[in-house]
Amino acid sequence: MVFTMERRETFSSAHRLHSLEMSDEENKKVYGKCNNPNGHGHNYVWRVILKGEVDSRTGMLYDLGALKKEMAEVLDIVDHKHLDKDVDYFRSVPSTSENVVRFLYESIKSRLSRPELLKECILHETEKNVFTYSE
Repeated sequence: MVFTMERRETFSSAHRLHSLEMSDEENKKVYGKCNNPNGHGHNYVWRVILKGEVDSRTGMLYDLGALKKEMAEVLDIVDHKHLDKDVDYFRSVPSTSENVVRFLYESIKSRLSRPELLKECILHETEKNVFTYSE
């Protein structure tokens, strides 16, 4: 039998949508007000979904306490940070929500004791804008 489990966390971050591969004029055209030189912020909801078979010894798909700790390690990188200035990954990669959710996925996967269980990460930028990443 296959099960899924999900844990949700929230974090706040600032960022500026800006690509080093485009001119300032192109950035303004593509990103609009989100290209503000001072940036803007979001209160994100991050969802991690695991999928697989339950361990017959523990009766669990994954240790929820461990997942909470592993997600907290990732949150320490992004929570209350300016993504473009404080997170090395975003110094050369535009901090779009697509790239943020991919960063979160890769960051949590590298911390999981059973990374093969990671099904997807979902990032709610706002109530209306939701981004999903899976391999």
